[in-house]
Amino acid sequence: MKHVASGKMGVQMKGLLKIGLIILSIIVVVGVGLFVYFKQTADISDLQDQLQQPTKIYDEDGNVASTITANKSEGVAIEEIPDHVIQAVVSIEDHRFYEHHGIDYQAITRAMVKNIKAKSVVEGGSTLTQQLVKITMLESDRTLKRKIEEFFIAQEMESTYTKDEILEMYVNQVYFGHGAWGLKKAANIYFAKDVSELTVAEGALLAGVINLPSKLDPYKNPDGAVKRRDLVLSRMTEHGYLTEKEATSAKEEKLSLLLGENTDPLKGKYPYYVDHVLTEASSKYGLELQELLTRGYHIHTTLNQSMQQAAESVYSNDGNFPTGTSDDKLVQSGTVLLHPKDGGIKALVGGRGEHQFMGYNRATQLKRSPGSSIKPLVVYTPAIAEGYEITDSIKDEKMKFGNYEPTNLNGTYKGEVPMYEAVMNSLNVPTVWLLNEIGIDKGLDSLKRFGIPYEKNDRNLSIALGGMENGVSPLQMAGAFSAFANEGKRYEAHAIIKIEDADGKEIAAWKEKKTKVTSKGVVDKMNAMLLGTVKYGTAKNAAVPGYEVAGKTGSTQVPIEGISGVKDQWFVGYTPNLVGAVWAGYDKTDKNHHLTTHSSQGSAIIFQKIMAQAVKNETAESFHAEDIGPLIAEQKEKEEEAERKQYWIDKGNEIKEGLGKWKEWNMPW
Repeated sequence: MKHVASGKMGVQMKGLLKIGLIILSIIVVVGVGLFVYFKQTADISDLQDQLQQPTKIYDEDGNVASTITANKSEGVAIEEIPDHVIQAVVSIEDHRFYEHHGIDYQAITRAMVKNIKAKSVVEGGSTLTQQLVKITMLESDRTLKRKIEEFFIAQEMESTYTKDEILEMYVNQVYFGHGAWGLKKAANIYFAKDVSELTVAEGALLAGVINLPSKLDPYKNPDGAVKRRDLVLSRMTEHGYLTEKEATSAKEEKLSLLLGENTDPLKGKYPYYVDHVLTEASSKYGLELQELLTRGYHIHTTLNQSMQQAAESVYSNDGNFPTGTSDDKLVQSGTVLLHPKDGGIKALVGGRGEHQFMGYNRATQLKRSPGSSIKPLVVYTPAIAEGYEITDSIKDEKMKFGNYEPTNLNGTYKGEVPMYEAVMNSLNVPTVWLLNEIGIDKGLDSLKRFGIPYEKNDRNLSIALGGMENGVSPLQMAGAFSAFANEGKRYEAHAIIKIEDADGKEIAAWKEKKTKVTSKGVVDKMNAMLLGTVKYGTAKNAAVPGYEVAGKTGSTQVPIEGISGVKDQWFVGYTPNLVGAVWAGYDKTDKNHHLTTHSSQGSAIIFQKIMAQAVKNETAESFHAEDIGPLIAEQKEKEEEAERKQYWIDKGNEIKEGLGKWKEWNMPW
């Protein structure tokens, strides 16, 4: 029995051995296949050239207007870096760097053992070479394919470049926190020094930040940064780069941060416009910010440099902006200029004061009530489309609509006014009355075609005066008004025309998106009224001599009981070839921070100053719209005639009343 059992066991062992050999053969075949595939695809011959190419932004004429880079092109040569800085980086990040060939199997094994014991990932086994591959050549997705690619590319990199070349590329690519990409910028941002001037302690601190750049940012976490610095110094001693005495002396050095001059490492020309280009590239074309900052793309845009310079010139002069109730915070603003014939953004400024890379862009990210500037979109355009004429009388008297009781800003009412006068003088009650007459649904349908988003809660009559749950941005308002300058057609606003990679291959391109908002006949009548608003009404300060300018003002009140002030100022205006939108106000409005003037004294003036410079090289064109001047004169004559008649009626009544009293007094006894 034992003999039979042992025989069976032998057969089983042979079977298992055979299966094992088959599995091993499959693994070998697959491994060889993967090796051949990834060996062929691991092309890093032009890595150094790629690292030195910033992404370029081109204007509408194909000229380079600005460059953006994660400071990769502002590197420092290995010869200029003190030995102790390189030694610090190697000691803490990859102490066997000079011994391995891209992959450190000892480190991988050690890390696996520690992670198994800790039952979590407490240590990694990546080499400096692998880290360089990750941050320069591979996508950020954590996939098996990416890990395999990293394995082979790291070895190919080691075969192609010397250790010093790899180190040089690494320290010029890695992120050191606080917006500092690369060693040169890190030395400037933290110590206001050149790399060659870094002390042993400073070099160790920078090397320590690499592990967790956000968490160990010395400005945000000085204690954590110093603790990590001391660990780096200990490792340098352990690996023979420092003596105990040298390490102790460096550890005793106090952390002394001195912010360098250029705190925004990505700031080039036209920063707000560039911010929007990066945002558009990401949201519309799926490109990650890290890619955009490191891959040397060529981004062709609709930017007009002279118009952008005009806008930035106006924003650099504080005297062009309205004053608020407090000087401790800037009155902020955002503006957009775009071409109505294709939706191309010509210029864009997202704020006043110091620009922060990819920070808050008030030209595109603002969400504020547009006030009366929304009236042409949600009320008057759909009303004319329904058959109303600009001379038709609409009610102008105090009235309530359910619980809603709008009022005219000037507190006066005429009983009835022609539509063009309600627009020209921005009368509130006639506007709400008219929306009520045509129906809110028609107003909201119009708003949708103009590209203005709204919420379910916005379905009420206050939308006629800009009452919105979320609000709008200057970009959205400029896009909406572009339909008036383009015979009722609205193109989707965009800055990017096409994107090419570093080799000139097109990887993304703008596709035209057009919406028919209304008819040319309706637009002609709207243009007549909005031209009149600038020429005769509330927007006189927006007029540009020699050019036809149409537009609409808008203001919102401070929503605090007992406070009489303005929260938002708007002006949206246009010529036949250029549309501009301006918002002004505080980022946060409260009882101590609000404006004291309306749009006619603020945003309309900003618009005028920008537009006057922006169109000076443009040919003046006409809308060929009706001039409402004669209508105004005729209406004024009618009102004066009515006043004269009323005067004599009143006088006649006084005389009758006097005669009646005289008869009373002279009646016989």
